[in-house]
Amino acid sequence: MAFKSKIKWVALFVLTLSLASLVAHLSMTKFSSMNLVQYSAKEALSHDFPNTGSPLKTRRNKRLWGAVRSLESLQPHANPRSSYPVPDENTNGFIYAKIFGGFEKIRSSICDLVTISRLLNATLVIPEIQQSTRSKGVSYKFKSFSYLYDEEQFIMLLKNDVNIVKSLPEYLKAARRRSEFPTFKPKNSASPNFYVKEVLPNLKKAKVVGLIVTDGGCLKSILPPSMSEFQRLRCRVAFHALQFRPEIQILGLRMVERLRASGQPFLAYHPGLVRDTLAYHGCAELFQDVHTELIQYRRAQLIKQGIINDSLSVDSHSRRENGSCPLMPEEVGLLLRALGYPSKTIIYLAGSKTFGGQRLLIPLRALFGNLVDRTTLCSKTELSDLVGPEAPLPADIFRLPLPKSEQQLIDQWKKAGPRPRPLPPPPDRPIYQHEKEGWYAWILEKDKEPDPSPMEHRMQAHRLIWDALDYIVSVEADALFPGFNNDGSGWPDFSGLVIGQRLYERASSRTYRPDRSICTKCCSFYIYLHAIQILLWNSVDHCHNIRIFGRNL
Repeated sequence: MAFKSKIKWVALFVLTLSLASLVAHLSMTKFSSMNLVQYSAKEALSHDFPNTGSPLKTRRNKRLWGAVRSLESLQPHANPRSSYPVPDENTNGFIYAKIFGGFEKIRSSICDLVTISRLLNATLVIPEIQQSTRSKGVSYKFKSFSYLYDEEQFIMLLKNDVNIVKSLPEYLKAARRRSEFPTFKPKNSASPNFYVKEVLPNLKKAKVVGLIVTDGGCLKSILPPSMSEFQRLRCRVAFHALQFRPEIQILGLRMVERLRASGQPFLAYHPGLVRDTLAYHGCAELFQDVHTELIQYRRAQLIKQGIINDSLSVDSHSRRENGSCPLMPEEVGLLLRALGYPSKTIIYLAGSKTFGGQRLLIPLRALFGNLVDRTTLCSKTELSDLVGPEAPLPADIFRLPLPKSEQQLIDQWKKAGPRPRPLPPPPDRPIYQHEKEGWYAWILEKDKEPDPSPMEHRMQAHRLIWDALDYIVSVEADALFPGFNNDGSGWPDFSGLVIGQRLYERASSRTYRPDRSICTKCCSFYIYLHAIQILLWNSVDHCHNIRIFGRNL
C-alpha cells in the first residue's frame, strides 16, 4: 500500500509540473506574439555588415572579386569599320513583326529584325511584343514595345543604320487587317540567302511583309566573314539601342546601390531553371515530382512543332552528366564554397521565375544566408509603379465540375454495355483549392494544358519587367555565376545575354562559365563522400555509446 501511495504522489507531482510548463509556454506565446518581426534582407545585411552606409569600402579578395588581368586590354566596339552608307529614304518596303516568347527571346529577335531590315533595305516598323500587348491586360500607358524599351532612343540610335517607324502608314493598315500582305515564319537558323531569295521578291512586290518570330530569333547567330558589318550591327542594337525605359533603369540602378551600400561586393546568380530549357535538353528526371510531367508535356509540344528532332523519353541523368542540363542550386552553393566565397557573401538571385519553386533554393539559402532578390530590395510600391495603373481583372476562382443530372446518369447507365455490369467506381474526391499548387494544377484534372487566364497573361507581362531589373543588376554585379549557359547554341538564354553585355562593357569583369559536365561529377562525388562521412561518424558515435552502456552495466 505504501508503494502504491508513493506512485500516486509521483504521478501527481509530474502532472503538476506538466500543467505549470503548459501555462508558462502559453503565457510566453501570448506576450511574445506581438513582437514578431517580418524578415528583412536589408536588416540582415546590416547585421552581417555593421558598416552599412559608410563610404569606406572593405578590402576585397582579388582572387574572388578582382578583374581578369588577361582581358583588361580588350576594348571592343561595335562601330562600323569600313564603308557604311546611311540607309536610303526610298526603301524596298516595310517589315512588321510579331515577337513571341520571354525576355531573352524578345531581345535576341529584335537584334535579328534590325539586321534583316538593313540587309533587305527595308523600313522596320517597331516590333510588336506579344506578351505586352493591350490584350494581355497591361497598363493603358504603354504600347507593346514601350512597355519594356525606350522607343525614341531605339529610333534615334539606329538612324544611321535602318529606317524605323512607329507604325505602318494609314493607307496600309486596313490592308494588313485584311491579311493581304505575305507573312513568313522564319526559324532561328534562317540564312541570309533565305531572305534575299524568298522574302525580298515578295517585299518588292507587295511593299509590306510580315514576320512572325517564335524561336527566339529569325537569323542564324554566326554570319559569314563577308557580313561582319551586319554582325557589328547586331552588337549596336543589343548593347546601345535597346535601352530600357527610364523608370526601369532608375529602379535597377537603385537596386545596385542598395546592394553595395554595405561596402561589400555582390555576386549575381541566375539558376537557368526554365521550363522550355529543361524540356528542350531533356532534363525532366531532375525533379521526380509533378514538374517532371510538366516538362515532358512541354517536350512533347516541342517535338510536335518540329523544334526537337529527338524522342520524348531520354536519359536525363546522362544528359546532366554531359553538361546539357542546368546546375541545381545546391551544386552551385557547393561550387561557390569550394571557390572560397564565405557564407556571408551577398548573392543576388536573378530570374523572374524559377521552375520548381522556392523549395529548390533551400540548400543554397542554407549555405549563403544573404541570398536576396528584387522582392527583398524593392518595396511593393516601387514595383507596382513600374507596371502602371491596370484595370481590375476577375479573380481565378476554382470551380468544381457541375454534377450530372438524373437523366444523364440513366443515359450513361444504358450505354455502359451488356449485363452483368461491374459496380460503378466510387465518385472522385473533389480537388480543393488548397491542393492546387499554382498555375500547374491543371495536371491533376486533365491531360491538356489549358489556355492562360487573363491574370496569367498579365503576370507574364510583369515578368518582362522583373527580368529587365535582374538584367541591369546582373550586368553591374561584381561577379556572375550562371546556372546554365548554352554558349550561343540553340535558343537564347538570360545568362548568355548578360555574359555578352558584361564582356562588351567590361571584358575583365569576373564572369564564371563553369563546365557543367565536370561540375556535376565533382558535386556528386563530394555529396557521396559527405554522406559516407556522416554514416561513419554516426557509426562511431553508436559504437561509443554501446561501449559506455556496457561499461555502466
